[in-house]
Amino acid sequence: MDLEEKIAKIAEDNLLDDSLFLVEVNISAGSVPKVEVLIDGDKGVDISVCAKLSRKIGGVVEETEMIEGAYNLEVSSPGVGQPLKLLRQYRANIGRELKVLLNEGGELNGKLKEVGENDVLLEVETRVKKHKKEIEEKRIVFSDIKQAKVQVSFK
Repeated sequence: MDLEEKIAKIAEDNLLDDSLFLVEVNISAGSVPKVEVLIDGDKGVDISVCAKLSRKIGGVVEETEMIEGAYNLEVSSPGVGQPLKLLRQYRANIGRELKVLLNEGGELNGKLKEVGENDVLLEVETRVKKHKKEIEEKRIVFSDIKQAKVQVSFK
């Protein structure tokens, strides 16, 4: 088991409840290694949750001397504009606007209506005439998605 996997296991074992989940662990090398742990929740993540998890992970890493010397540990939720990576993240964002980049090079913008095991259903608005819009549902298989990001609305 490599270091990222060990830290992921510590994080998963110390999440406060079932509504929280691990998105990913990244470790970047350098003079002072940076350990980045991203968590998310079905209803978002509070900063106090990140702080508690950071203390737990830091405690175990130091007790077991998993990392020699100094390191930076950052526990946070994926920020606005970060791509969705897990099925659970898609489900938590049903009803929100997504920007989906397709592997073939196209792009779709629309409201996430439904998430299946292998695909998503987007409600896409297209302009037919100058002032007329048409709404169309498009089902997209995950394997066709290069990247999907939640779009922030200020309406």
